[in-house]
Amino acid sequence: MERYYPVAVVTLLCCLLLFGMALTVARTHSKTGILAPAMTGDPLLERAVRAHTNSLEWLPVFLPSMWLFAIYWSAWWAAAFGALWIIGRIVYFVGYLEAPTKRYPGFLIQVVATFALLLGALGRIVYLWLTG
Repeated sequence: MERYYPVAVVTLLCCLLLFGMALTVARTHSKTGILAPAMTGDPLLERAVRAHTNSLEWLPVFLPSMWLFAIYWSAWWAAAFGALWIIGRIVYFVGYLEAPTKRYPGFLIQVVATFALLLGALGRIVYLWLTG
């Protein structure tokens, strides 16, 4: 039986990453004096909220792709692409907090990681289905 420990660790690291982003948004609310539920009024707060939300939007594409890649290809490769996704999201988040145009490198990193997992899993599943 394949061991999925590295993919499980990356999944939990994703949870910690999103929690850290949520804490940053909460701190930014306090720093700007704009208390929840308000989400607008200061560009820094708006960028923090958008960067966090964008990460949440990508999660339903990324996580199933990573797990299916692990099941049908390799847990270690899935975890490696997952770690790359996390790095990309960190670069994206930090860059976006500085300036909107600085988010692109991190976005590109996570897109490459996500689509490698998504297309890799899909291709393998279809191949096995058609040849099985």
